[in-house]
Amino acid sequence: YEASQSESHNRFVWLLVQILIHISKIDGNVSREEVSTIQNFFQYNLRYSQTQMSWVKNLIKEAITSEQTLDQHLAEFKQSFAYEPRLILLELIYQLIYTKEPIPQQEVDVARKIASFLEISAYDLNTIEAKFKYRSRQAQEQSINGAAKHYATLGLEQGASKDDIKKAYRKLSMQYH
Repeated sequence: YEASQSESHNRFVWLLVQILIHISKIDGNVSREEVSTIQNFFQYNLRYSQTQMSWVKNLIKEAITSEQTLDQHLAEFKQSFAYEPRLILLELIYQLIYTKEPIPQQEVDVARKIASFLEISAYDLNTIEAKFKYRSRQAQEQSINGAAKHYATLGLEQGASKDDIKKAYRKLSMQYH
């Protein structure tokens, strides 16, 4: 499969897997849930076939034993890919972090540093963080009123002005439509 794809596609997948495994290793352990989260992205979001998934599984095994640093991979990712792939990477990083209970603050801090390094806007970072924060099992156990979820989706704090809400809504609708 790898030979049939463009160099750019192969490099994107390779870097993505390398970075995600590095994030998984922060706590010293790559859990089944983390590996499953990575595989699910390729299988369900990118609709990879069994052959493609076999390639991804090999990349994961390779990444677990890799000696290269996270900083090297992030620098190459930033240099090679535009803003949207960086957002995908950041969202996947948060997906990995939120597979754990309780959510490790050290990993959230690393994700924020990565967002800063990749030049992700504060607005986009807050939106992604809020999305996972309110989806987490901890948050589901607490009684969160509906308004807080909606503000979080827009990347706003509760009590934002109508103008701020309209601006955030328009920005998200332009981004995703």
